[in-house]
Amino acid sequence: MVEPLFRMDFAVPPAPGLAVTLGGSEGKHAVNVRRLRVGEGLQLSDGNGLRVRGVVASLANGSLTLNVAEVTQEAPPALKLTLVQALAKGDRDELAIQAATELGCWAVVPWQADRSISKWEGPKVAKSVERWQTIVGEAAKQSLRVFEPVVSQPVSSKQLGNLIADFDLVLILDPTAQQGLGAINFDASHQSVAVIVGPEGGISEQELEALELAGATRVHLGEPILRTSTAGVAAIAVIQSKLGFWS
Repeated sequence: MVEPLFRMDFAVPPAPGLAVTLGGSEGKHAVNVRRLRVGEGLQLSDGNGLRVRGVVASLANGSLTLNVAEVTQEAPPALKLTLVQALAKGDRDELAIQAATELGCWAVVPWQADRSISKWEGPKVAKSVERWQTIVGEAAKQSLRVFEPVVSQPVSSKQLGNLIADFDLVLILDPTAQQGLGAINFDASHQSVAVIVGPEGGISEQELEALELAGATRVHLGEPILRTSTAGVAAIAVIQSKLGFWS
């Protein structure tokens, strides 16, 4: 049985042999939704690399006590992948960041592209960032990841161009690109890589030119034209495969 993972903040990481209590919304979910029972195993994490494994010792109304068996602090990945996801209508952008998190995405940048139909304005900005953070947080727990991606504030196309210098490599997913993603070689010099995904209507020529001028590289994903909800996921899967993620 796969041990479910729950989020918990620790002032100090617990030592094996100690007991910790999981309460709040996570405790209620563990007891009332997942219906964990005494003797079953589970994991706790602070979302920043800490993994605590143990066994349920007792249950209460909306909380449980865990006997800690193992505590590890995992190292971050050698290459950190950031998904720059254009805002899209419906839930397509949310599906993209959810799946990208499951595949090991390190961070998410919401992008208000020129052709984005969805708009984040005024009070909607904070609420939308919070919603995206909740989505990636739940996806990280589902995939048993102890590093939770951070969702940044949304950026305009101009601001995105200024961010490119912060990465070792930035790839723009563009079906008209001359080279495919499979032709890109990743080495030790690439410690931070960003993948830019456009909205339903694609990335405008002005944006493509500006991003290239800032240092980004256009790549395609073969002949199929993928939706904004799947393009970034496919690209991250290819990159992770090249990095030996699947082996």
